[in-house]
Amino acid sequence: MSAPLREPMFRRLAIGRVTTYIGNAVAPVALAFAVLDLTGSVVALGLVVGARSIANVLLLLMGGVLADRLPRGVILQGASLAAAASQAVTALSVLLGFASVPLLVVLSVVNGAVSAASLPAASALTPQTVPPGLIRQANAVVRIGINTALITGASLGGMVAALAGPGWAMAGTAVVFTVAAFFYSRVRAPEIAAAEPTRPLADLRAGWAEFTSRTWVWSIVVAFMLVNAAVVGGLQVLGPAIADTTIGRLAWGFVLGAQTLGALVGGVLASRWQPRRALLFGTALVAVEAVPLLALAHAPQLVPLLVANFLGGLAVEQFTIAWDVSLQENVPPDRLARVYSYDAVGSFVAIPLGEIAVGPLAGYFGTAATLSMLAGLVVLAVAGAALAPSVRSLVRGDTPLAPA
Repeated sequence: MSAPLREPMFRRLAIGRVTTYIGNAVAPVALAFAVLDLTGSVVALGLVVGARSIANVLLLLMGGVLADRLPRGVILQGASLAAAASQAVTALSVLLGFASVPLLVVLSVVNGAVSAASLPAASALTPQTVPPGLIRQANAVVRIGINTALITGASLGGMVAALAGPGWAMAGTAVVFTVAAFFYSRVRAPEIAAAEPTRPLADLRAGWAEFTSRTWVWSIVVAFMLVNAAVVGGLQVLGPAIADTTIGRLAWGFVLGAQTLGALVGGVLASRWQPRRALLFGTALVAVEAVPLLALAHAPQLVPLLVANFLGGLAVEQFTIAWDVSLQENVPPDRLARVYSYDAVGSFVAIPLGEIAVGPLAGYFGTAATLSMLAGLVVLAVAGAALAPSVRSLVRGDTPLAPA
């Protein structure tokens, strides 16, 4: 477990990513309550968070190309500084009283663009900072650190938003992203030699060829297109509105923290043991993500929500680590960031639809019925991916496998 942390470049990258995720955990909680304070509308909240997701999806592919062609540490540093600036403006708009839905939409678009630049670079940089034999442990350490950050950030976001106000919570995230930029500036991993000349369209085609040549990759991504839309729409849009009328904002922060506490425990488990068919095992467990949605629909009390979210985090983390290891073992290093970007686009493309549509759906069908339908969608999508022959047959190992 501690071996990857003895590598200086990995240690700096891990600290930067953990710090970034503290900010990423606080920001959406604070933003959700800021929009609810401003408008009282779930529909308006869906528009604001949906704008971020749309920008993220539209720019992820270019983020993957940049991460395969430019120093990944530099990309992460610049993205963190841009995130700090956008969060500072958001905080000022809330604290000084000039916030509006159009302004928050614009700032959300900026944040989505920043995330699109940093996500492929961060995921693809990990194997550059450790020896090949430590890739699985390094991914587990990063995930444990990230989940610890998310526990801290989500709980802190709910606490600060409840006690001091959403504006001060956003101001804190600006400081956090600045600290992350400092650590990223000290990551100088060896550059990856490109296998072909740099041409953006050709780079995208090459990344697409890698992505589509492996059935287990795109079949899981299709499933997560539906899973993420359902879970994010349910928890990030309907969740805060339900919390405002039931358990309260402070408790909602702890509920989100329980999910990442489960993921932290799951990361420790995955770092010490993974079955030979870890990807199949992890994919099947993603069906547990339906439990928090059902709890929110039918038992919106603190204890059931804490338990449900803990179990959801524990289950999903088994998939997350197995997925990262599978990609890093089987995809050429000079194309890995592009495959990550196609993965992210496919997984995230339906999230804006879920975020924007869930409010009107809840108004028409009722909140409980909408959340129950979303839970059913999660189970069906996971079953489809787990039944794919290429997912069932993929085994983890120390040597790359042929495309399947």
